[in-house]
Amino acid sequence: MTLATGVWYAAVVAGSAAVVWKGSGLLDRASERLAGHYGLPPIVRGAIVAAVGSSMPELSSTVLATLLHGQFDLGVGAIVGSAVFNILVIPAASALSRGRELEASRTLVYKEAQFYMLAVSVLLLTFAFAVIYDPAGNGRLVGTMTRPLAFVPVALYGLYVFIQYQDLSEYDGEPVESVAVGRRWLELCVGLVLIVVAVEGLVRAAIGLGDLLDTPSFVWGLVVVAAGTSLPDLFVSLRAASEGPDGGVTSLANVLGSNTFDLLVAVPAGVLIVGTTTVDFAAAVPMMACLTVATLVLFTLLRTDLSLTDREAYVLLAAYVAFVGWVALETVGAVGLLPVA
Repeated sequence: MTLATGVWYAAVVAGSAAVVWKGSGLLDRASERLAGHYGLPPIVRGAIVAAVGSSMPELSSTVLATLLHGQFDLGVGAIVGSAVFNILVIPAASALSRGRELEASRTLVYKEAQFYMLAVSVLLLTFAFAVIYDPAGNGRLVGTMTRPLAFVPVALYGLYVFIQYQDLSEYDGEPVESVAVGRRWLELCVGLVLIVVAVEGLVRAAIGLGDLLDTPSFVWGLVVVAAGTSLPDLFVSLRAASEGPDGGVTSLANVLGSNTFDLLVAVPAGVLIVGTTTVDFAAAVPMMACLTVATLVLFTLLRTDLSLTDREAYVLLAAYVAFVGWVALETVGAVGLLPVA
């Protein structure tokens, strides 16, 4: 019975991931053509349009995990795991798929990257404020996340959009006139519906695997839900990396923009909907530490000659294997950095 149940959850994960892929394809195609129709510059297409579109699975995961299942930590785990996947796997895959170096730019490294690091810091501070000003645990580092606190990272994302808007106001792009706008908006909506349904399957599978193996569900969210919801980011970035001289910049901008959206909007979205939820700071810190280390590895490699070589891509993949290995050790109880209630 246990084996059959495990196989069933594995099938749900595979099926849900396939539906996420299909929905993301519709979403990516529609958003890309609409962005071209409205004449948006490459870095804004990557950091805002493509990033927000490809982040819909992550947004759905935290909303559904919190609203339907009361597991905010699972949503946070899924988003942090997705962010680690985005930072380590997607740039590596994009570089290797090109057959040549993946180019970055000073604007990307000094604006997008630094703002993304600020997003990581602000989210961790928000969790800390929840524990300091509204503690909810019996001697544990658990706090209550409220709507006013959730608005802190959302407000920072508003600043991010404003900065991108300033860049847009200085860009003289030519809109594409031949796009069927109504049809593309319909494709975008259909893609969103498919993604929401599929992400619910991923969330249920993560909860089920946690119950089946007597492990915290958010640990499964770090890998199972995270990998499934990261497919759109992978799809968008690989496609962007293969297109023209600005492909590398657009691909990396999508990764950083998607992670910025996930941390500043997707995480607090569930709290804004339900009103209040608890956050386990002791569990959040190790996860955010992994994300910080992964980010530092990518930024260090990108800063050398403002490009990512095949050798550096393999370093990123090795770092992700190490991350998955750590999660596996947590699952079997060999290490205990992630506390169990």
